[in-house]
Amino acid sequence: MSISGQQFVRHQTRQGPVPRAVRFWQAIGSWPDTFKNVAFNTYLLFYYSQLLGLSASMASLALALALIVDAVTDPLVGSLSDNLTTRLGRRHPLMYLSIAPLGISLWLVFSPPAGLEGNALFAWLLMTVIAARVSLTFFVVPWNALFYEFTDDYEERTQILTWRYAIGWIGGLTFVLAGWTFVFPSTAEFEFGQFNVDAYKIYGPVLGIVVALAAFITTHKTRKQLPFLYFNQAPESFGLTKAAKDVWRALRNRNFMRLFVGILLGAVVTGTTEALNLYMNTYFWGLKPEDLRWFGLAIGGAVLAFIFVPILQHRFDKKQILFVTILFLWINGMAFVGLRLLDVLPANGSDFLLWLLVANVTIRAGVATAMGIIFGSMVADILDEQQLATGQRQEGVFSAALAFSGKLTSAVGVMVGGLILDYLVSIPTGTAPGEADHEAVITLGIMDALIVPLLLIPVLWLIGGYTLTRARHAQIRAALDQGQQQEQ
Repeated sequence: MSISGQQFVRHQTRQGPVPRAVRFWQAIGSWPDTFKNVAFNTYLLFYYSQLLGLSASMASLALALALIVDAVTDPLVGSLSDNLTTRLGRRHPLMYLSIAPLGISLWLVFSPPAGLEGNALFAWLLMTVIAARVSLTFFVVPWNALFYEFTDDYEERTQILTWRYAIGWIGGLTFVLAGWTFVFPSTAEFEFGQFNVDAYKIYGPVLGIVVALAAFITTHKTRKQLPFLYFNQAPESFGLTKAAKDVWRALRNRNFMRLFVGILLGAVVTGTTEALNLYMNTYFWGLKPEDLRWFGLAIGGAVLAFIFVPILQHRFDKKQILFVTILFLWINGMAFVGLRLLDVLPANGSDFLLWLLVANVTIRAGVATAMGIIFGSMVADILDEQQLATGQRQEGVFSAALAFSGKLTSAVGVMVGGLILDYLVSIPTGTAPGEADHEAVITLGIMDALIVPLLLIPVLWLIGGYTLTRARHAQIRAALDQGQQQEQ
């Protein structure tokens, strides 16, 4: 076991907690990935398969291949960021570099040239999504690493993440509501606005502009924090071999490996269900744009999470909170769709069903927010454990490894979702809600909520073996702080 404070130092020591303004501006950085996820998870597969005529399996193959290419870049960017030495530090140069290509590529994803079809349309989707995802990697990996460096305090890390999720929720829900209200509203011609192909010509440029603007704001407004971030006094030359060694060093940490494999499995579930999301809302639940706007009330659940997560953390270890939140989301998802399949819930189109769905989405939002906050805070704690064991701080690599695993297995999830839509559900292109085959809709619900989520069982087992408790983290921080004092 080694203790190293010489290689990683801060030029200035922060007096007191991280200021609220800093938390706010850093949290703005959650918007680019949030807006991209809204666009890709809600509209992209539906747009290319139901409106442009590309088969769901081909569209999902393009999205999966793009995710795989993107995933390969994550550890490279993480290693590069950890070892970068510039006057703007290790993180900000890469974030600035990403802004223009990120905005342009997202614009192009939803703006294919008129007349493209078949292989040409497939190629356009593949290339533009690859460009968007790789550009986002150069922003998200170093941006996420910033959080890990802001503070070493066990509870303040959770507080900073709470700000990130709060701002992320506000921005994400505003973006969703604006989309359904102004871009995809119900009209006399299109009762379900998501079938209006012309609306996507507006959505693309709006998406690109707001994402680029948010990335620039958070990058520019956090530059003053450079003196308080860790500076690597002995950076190693960047290369593929170096990146591979960095990733291997991170994966040898048993607690990190458990979270890493857990997110692998969880991402398959998430990727599949997100690929099916708009199909579920459109065909299974029969929801119109004006109905989906009410889902914005889910922010109430997130607000409750912001209030109660710090309270829960005082009483329970992070591992316990993470375990319970995942278990709840799994059981809740199966139960709610199961009740619909058993005809216990009201019929589609009724106001009572809509409010039940809104209430359930609100509850799930609160639990999912708590889960995300705690998960990120646990990773920050593992970084201290890693430094004590190896002498290395690997914020960029840890961030990249988790992004890599999530993207790679999300690619599997997207592909599975496309295969389910083409070969098990089989809803023809342009089919209006209410006209889809009943058996196909039932199969859609069963696959989305009952079969795919079974992969969460091993995730719960992995979390059960996590060993970094509050008491153990206090011991680690004491050892690190003592080592740094001796070297000064």
